[in-house]
Amino acid sequence: MKALLAALLLAGPLLAGCDKAPDPATAKGAPPAVPVTVAEVAQRDVPVQVRAIGNVQALATVGVQSMINGEVMKVHFAEGHEVPAGSLLFTIDPRQLQSALLQAQATLAQHQAAVLSAEANLTRDMAQLENARVDEQRYRKLMEGGFVAREQYDQFRTKELTLAATIDADRAAVDTAKALVRADEAAVENVRVQLSYTEIRAPIGGRTGNVLLNQGNVVKANDVGNPMVVINRVHPIYVAFSVPEAQLEAIKRYRAAGDLPVEAQVTGQPSGVVRGRLTFMNNTVDPSTGTIQLKATFENSENALWPGQFVNVALTLTKQVGAVLVPSQAVQTGQKGQYVFVVKADQTVEARPVVSGAPDGRDVVITSGLTAGERVVVDGQLRLAPGARVEVKPAAAGKGTGG
Repeated sequence: MKALLAALLLAGPLLAGCDKAPDPATAKGAPPAVPVTVAEVAQRDVPVQVRAIGNVQALATVGVQSMINGEVMKVHFAEGHEVPAGSLLFTIDPRQLQSALLQAQATLAQHQAAVLSAEANLTRDMAQLENARVDEQRYRKLMEGGFVAREQYDQFRTKELTLAATIDADRAAVDTAKALVRADEAAVENVRVQLSYTEIRAPIGGRTGNVLLNQGNVVKANDVGNPMVVINRVHPIYVAFSVPEAQLEAIKRYRAAGDLPVEAQVTGQPSGVVRGRLTFMNNTVDPSTGTIQLKATFENSENALWPGQFVNVALTLTKQVGAVLVPSQAVQTGQKGQYVFVVKADQTVEARPVVSGAPDGRDVVITSGLTAGERVVVDGQLRLAPGARVEVKPAAAGKGTGG
């Protein structure tokens, strides 16, 4: 009896346990929930952009050269610094040209004096001619009256004709002297121009490069290919980039309605971007690449852009109103195309095909397959399969759909 009672006592708990239904969560073979991070599908207006790699170019570049031969006496600027237009850059030895100017001025003064002398001779001879004409008229009357011989009258007539010829010669001498003065004045002006070339000034305002000819070097006139310094105008500045010809019609259409904004991503800027506008479209498509060159102009007041630099460029054409967006890491690629894992109300996931559009920062536009407010998995997809249960973890800072 004691043995039977003991057996009944042991069997009671076992029978009680058999009456309970098994827990699906702990049943043998049921996989545990997969921890994932999710983000809500957002809806907002996003810019429609054309993206490209751009190259920064100076608005103007000038290689400064000397117009005369000579020795560089002084460099008046610090290389790599900004210089305003018209500022003095170099001084070339002016002494030889200064001497030439003095000589030209002396020759001019000599010929100006010759003009005065020729004019004085002309005035004197004109006075003598007037007296000779009076004498000729008087003696002609006396000859006609028989008071003087014709030979005496002929002397006065000859004197009058001689003085008339002399005056013609005097006028020619005056004209010659004046011509010499004009030639001398041109020579003086030419030397002054040459002398002005001894002071080489900045033709444009901008930033200077390396000084290639320092003080003491001898410079050649118009030495093409060997500038003394190169100046780049960087305020404002260009960013040149090329886009596929397929974008050409859209760009022309939207540009006709107004200026198109352009953003350039620059490392080190507080905002990460600098903003400008499209100002140039080339007049032909490059047939070898099928692209067309564009240029955007930036004020560059903070010197964020530098000639030769490569930057990421975004040309904004218009805005897409009410676009659906998800974080770019939510979009996966499979054998049948792109898809996302959508978290359903029962905490299981569905692999839903989507069609992605243009990127917008860390997000991507979804043109079909999702609606605003749904939740998609952005981290933990590798352990998921359709129908899998998930455990949603809190999103880390910076996760989710931003802007």
